[in-house]
Amino acid sequence: MYQDEHNVFREAFQQFIAEEITPNLDEWENNHLVPKSIYEKMGENGFLCTWLPEEYGGSECDFIFSAIMTEELARAGAITVISPLHSDIIAPYLYHLGTDAQKAKWLPRCASGETMLAIGATEPNAGSDVAGFQTRAEKDGDEYVLNGSKTFISFGQIADLFIIVARTDKEGPPHKGLSLFLVEGDTPGFSRGKKLDKMGMHGQDTSELFFDNCRIPAENMLGEPGKGFYYFMHHLQQERLVCSLMAQGIAETMLEMTLEYTRDRKVGGVPVQSFQAN
Repeated sequence: MYQDEHNVFREAFQQFIAEEITPNLDEWENNHLVPKSIYEKMGENGFLCTWLPEEYGGSECDFIFSAIMTEELARAGAITVISPLHSDIIAPYLYHLGTDAQKAKWLPRCASGETMLAIGATEPNAGSDVAGFQTRAEKDGDEYVLNGSKTFISFGQIADLFIIVARTDKEGPPHKGLSLFLVEGDTPGFSRGKKLDKMGMHGQDTSELFFDNCRIPAENMLGEPGKGFYYFMHHLQQERLVCSLMAQGIAETMLEMTLEYTRDRKVGGVPVQSFQAN
């Protein structure tokens, strides 16, 4: 149930949206890019990764705070500012699977907005079909060498740190040969492709990613080798919940807009909502 602290937080976030997001939405949509600066402002105001422990820059808030932000972005028609992807879908991978060193290095930056996260799974010929993933990571001394490509990657242009799924075992069953890796955006051999045209969410910088002998330290593996599929299956539950909250918020707003229109629009002096079909 909502407590007073939740209501106060909702009002604060509504004000942030009204002042910092809504006035800029058309520009961001036209530019096909939400600038990283808005996420840095969200971090400054405590609106990123609120659930993280204080030692990592969070406020140790319950999930209701995350739900409130997702709902309010959706209701404001601002879901193209997809901070829940960063905060509530990707950051939990790092928090639950990362080593102490990985978490200490990256999570405070994620909470501040200094480091934006993206996750690279989908490939040109493979989405939910894990058997089709072709991006591979081969061990070479104390490094892994990544080769392959990803597509439809949200935050592809502005992200600073990518969680990449790559095949480390070519011999075993497909779902047992995947591992996760942390790849920094300026790593040699890693490049970002073009922003992709989409039917909606034009402000979201959905992109291609390419790996050409991209070398990363072996210590950048996230979690245990070969368990990438299982990690996805576990963390996808919260991703689906966040997506449901987005859809619910958008649907409620559409209903409110429709009711307002049918109440105010008159034909022959009669509100259209009074017509039998409506």
